[in-house]
Amino acid sequence: MNLPIRYATLHDLDAIIEIYNSTVAGRMVTADTEPVTVQSRERWFHEHAPEKRPLFVVEDDQKRIIGWLSFQSFYGRPAYDATAEVSIYLAPSARGKGLGKELLQYAHTCCPALGVKTLLGFIFSHNEPSLKLFEAFGFETWGQFPNVANLDGIERSLTIVGKRLAP
Repeated sequence: MNLPIRYATLHDLDAIIEIYNSTVAGRMVTADTEPVTVQSRERWFHEHAPEKRPLFVVEDDQKRIIGWLSFQSFYGRPAYDATAEVSIYLAPSARGKGLGKELLQYAHTCCPALGVKTLLGFIFSHNEPSLKLFEAFGFETWGQFPNVANLDGIERSLTIVGKRLAP
C-alpha cells in the first residue's frame, strides 16, 4: 500500500480512539468490553515518545487516519528496556488489504533506533488473522494464558508471541 506513516499528535487521538473502539464489539482484538473515551486515553497517549516508545498513524490518500502502530514498554522495569510490545489497529475499511503487514514491517525497521531487541505481541488465541500475521514475520508463541479473559460470558485465552531481533 505504501501509505504515509508518521508520528501521532494529540490532534490524532480522536481518530486513534475511533479505530480502537471499532474493534471492541468484535471481541477479537481488545479486552475492553465497552468503547473507551478520548479523555480516558490521554495519559496512554502521553506515555508514548518518538525517541523510545513511539505511536504512529498511517493515512490514506485523502489524509484520513486508517491505522496506528504503537510501541509500549514491557513490564515497566529498567531491565526490560530493550523489550517492547507492539500493537497494530486498523480502521474497518483498511483491514485485509496488507496494511497490517506494512505496519509490522515498519515496526521492525524502527527497532534499532529505539534500542528494541525483542518484540512482543499479546493476541487473543481466537484471533487467527493476527496470529498468522505475526507468525509470517517470524514471531513464535512464547506464552499461553488459558481462559484469562471473559468476553460476554465466553472465556478466552491470550497468546503471547515474541521475536528476538538482535543479540
